[in-house]
Amino acid sequence: MAFTPSKDQKRREREQKKLDKRMTREDARAEKLEALQIAAEADIELTEEQIQAKIEADFEAELEAEAAAERESRIAC
Repeated sequence: MAFTPSKDQKRREREQKKLDKRMTREDARAEKLEALQIAAEADIELTEEQIQAKIEADFEAELEAEAAAERESRIAC
């Protein structure tokens, strides 16, 4: 004779799945927050010159990405 789980057992399993997913999301969020904190602390340690250089490098990278996207859109047309 086959065993059929009760409605309560199925409900408990669904709730456990939801709890597991929630815990996984919370763990990922906590890890991300921790990484951001570490990055922020590292940024605090940078000197003013390093911060300016980083801003300029980020800007240059963004400009290059926009130029590449523009070139791609021209090629696609």
